[in-house]
Amino acid sequence: MDDALSSLLHDVSPRGALFDQSAFNPPWSMRFVEPTPLTLLAMLDGRAWVTPDGAEPVPLDCGDVVIVRGPEPYTVADDPGTAPRVVIHDAERCTTPDGRRLLEASPLCGYDTDGRPKPTVLLKGTYQVRGSVSQRVLGALPRVARIPASPSGCPPLEMIAYEIGREAPGRQAVLDRLLDLLLVVSLRDWFERPEARAPAWYRAHGDPTVGRALRLMHGEPARPWTVAGLAAEAGISRARFAQRFSDLVGQSPMAYLTEWRICQAADLLAQTDATVDAVSRRVGYSNAYALSVAFKRTLGVRPSEHRARARAAADPGPAGRMPGRENAEWN
Repeated sequence: MDDALSSLLHDVSPRGALFDQSAFNPPWSMRFVEPTPLTLLAMLDGRAWVTPDGAEPVPLDCGDVVIVRGPEPYTVADDPGTAPRVVIHDAERCTTPDGRRLLEASPLCGYDTDGRPKPTVLLKGTYQVRGSVSQRVLGALPRVARIPASPSGCPPLEMIAYEIGREAPGRQAVLDRLLDLLLVVSLRDWFERPEARAPAWYRAHGDPTVGRALRLMHGEPARPWTVAGLAAEAGISRARFAQRFSDLVGQSPMAYLTEWRICQAADLLAQTDATVDAVSRRVGYSNAYALSVAFKRTLGVRPSEHRARARAAADPGPAGRMPGRENAEWN
């Protein structure tokens, strides 16, 4: 049975991710205009600044992790005042600020380190994130979320730093999974911070009664839940449960359940070939018609329309296709 955060994070994982480990000597500055929905930045050594367009610079110290919500451009530099020397457009194209293509195959599209010592080491992972469930997480994030280094350290980041220096079999698979872990741990740590203003669904998960109800709904969306049934599982009266759930989550138990079921259905329609009737039964509706009515009322489109749009967006053709995860590299 999944907890609420695990369910919401399930689809926030690398899809066509490109991982970079790069080192530079000041002054350096890179502008990222790649249209990715989520980027993770971490300092393995040294210090940097992350400046989203139109926003204040955010420091990135050794051991810190920064999560950048896209797709708007941002700059990473040794100092907020250093002008960009490289513009990253996507995994295959980098240019100078005036548009000249950079072809040299050195860290991050040919950034020049002049053979000098490299005191700054930046780890970057870009994520292709899709799915209605994932949007609940992304929508709760600010433009830039900084998770300062913990005095006790960050085991996933430390393991990544160790693995980068090895040439052991399975190295790429280990790094892929460690970056997954670092993202999930960082998201969890961010939502625990006071400045995060964690969404209601996250805060409610810590409540012994409402949290149990959320886990049940997330884990068994097809079960014919009622307010009375959820209250019985939570061990309190129906009236008390309904009031507490609404106070903590901001909507009634049945409204939340409907929203969750539709999110699950939307992702199943977009990511599988299951029929609408099969999807309806998996998320708690008796047939395709019942799901279609609820789907149209909640999202404004029919299930078949949603599936067609999702497939079109996921496969824009060769010009817009992102590299597959199997082609990810550590530079």
